[in-house]
Amino acid sequence: MAGKVYLVGAGPGDPGLLTVRAQELLRQAEVVVYDRLAETCLAGNVRPDAELVYVGKQPGQPALSQEAINALLIARAREGKQVVRLKGGDPFLFGRGGEEAEALVAAGIPFEVVPGVTSALAVPAYAGIPVTHRGLSSSVAIITGHEDPSKGETSVRWEHLARAVETLVILMGTENLPAIVERLLQAGRSPDTPAAAIQWGTLPHQRVISAPLARLPAVAREAGLGAPAVIVIGPVAALHPYLRWFSRPPLAGRRILVTRAQDQAGALVQALRAAGAVPIELPTIVIVPVDDETPIRQAIARLAEYDWVIFTSQNGVARFFAVLQAMGGDARAFGRARLAAIGPATAAALAARGLRADLVPPAYVAEAVAEALIAQGIAGRRLLLARAAEARPVLPERLRAAGATVEVLPLYRTVPPPDLAERARALLTAEKIDIVTFTSASTVRHLVAALGGTDLLRSLTVACIGPVTAQAAAELGLRVDIVAPEHTIPGLVEALIAHESTRTLPEGGVVQWRR
Repeated sequence: MAGKVYLVGAGPGDPGLLTVRAQELLRQAEVVVYDRLAETCLAGNVRPDAELVYVGKQPGQPALSQEAINALLIARAREGKQVVRLKGGDPFLFGRGGEEAEALVAAGIPFEVVPGVTSALAVPAYAGIPVTHRGLSSSVAIITGHEDPSKGETSVRWEHLARAVETLVILMGTENLPAIVERLLQAGRSPDTPAAAIQWGTLPHQRVISAPLARLPAVAREAGLGAPAVIVIGPVAALHPYLRWFSRPPLAGRRILVTRAQDQAGALVQALRAAGAVPIELPTIVIVPVDDETPIRQAIARLAEYDWVIFTSQNGVARFFAVLQAMGGDARAFGRARLAAIGPATAAALAARGLRADLVPPAYVAEAVAEALIAQGIAGRRLLLARAAEARPVLPERLRAAGATVEVLPLYRTVPPPDLAERARALLTAEKIDIVTFTSASTVRHLVAALGGTDLLRSLTVACIGPVTAQAAAELGLRVDIVAPEHTIPGLVEALIAHESTRTLPEGGVVQWRR
């Protein structure tokens, strides 16, 4: 298969602004070469086996040269790979996409350009600033604030722009802001012209400062505003206080580690992102079938003989039904047996297969399942407990003590991914993580084992889905800060929000200006 390169715009940062075509290509790509501003769009959109290559530039740090990036794209395409070059904003607007396209043409590599939502328009919009507005501005210019240093002198005609264009949108201009403002003032732009700077636009931790043009550099400096930022100069910037609509969500900007299995992390990742967090996925477990499924087949063959069948996880339901269907069976195989589910997510997994759980305890732990079943009168009854191989013994012990005959049926095992130690250590030393979430005892045990201890986790806020997970974390030496009262994914997110509401937030959001 011939290789091909896709020059794809990732938009301004909010993953929801990624185009449908970009998302489609990301999910198919064998190689993704990405910048810093495009990183937020990777989670949930790339193949598990995709090669991810970071080539981003950060202020004050060395970066891969453009020539090296071009060579990388060409080399991977010549290997027959489908390559996505993911760039923040739009690849053909100050993104050097044109240079990459030229290099691909010269090398005879087929390519496609996928435009992205440009930050020049989207970021002001998220700050409540329309770049044009009838009566205020009928013209807009998009300008780079960081030109190629090899040119020797600027090609931006600030003296013309100062008088001829009503709205100026400047990208990559934070570092040179004082010089840019000075040139505009010297060229005749009024010092009282409304102006604004938006940092991390469209993301939960977006910040906006506004000031008259002459004071904008000083206000930006006082606010500690840095890159990436979009600068807007012109009458429309005065609309920001009246039209701002993008409010700070409850988990704004908090970088939260998600340790759940990759195929189950989606709901938590989406809920965290909706609350404004930046979820970072590090799967610490992989669900694998037990080595011998003969006991599962034998139990299924006599399903109708059980009084109760108990499921303690969605994974258990999925694995049980996979074997049931492979045997040519369906929900009718349960006969008179009643069904118990440890919580609403497990009950929902049964419902998706046409079965209603007869019992869901008020607390979603093994102890509560035991109490609820004992209350039903199980002495002399036959119970099938379908669960993970590593589950705690408390449930069968209590049920047997109440007089029930309990058959424990291991359905699956949880094992760490083969590269967990390398990935975990690299992530926790390179990234600034605020909170780590654990949704089962095995996620805690595998992560701590992979790291060789808890040292890299001690500075993080630790959040657990329930008391069993929290106990496992505490036994391993972790300080547990949050335990969800409702032991579900929505309950965990609600607990995170409640915890964050008590934290004193740094100054952010909006900084108004006074003359």
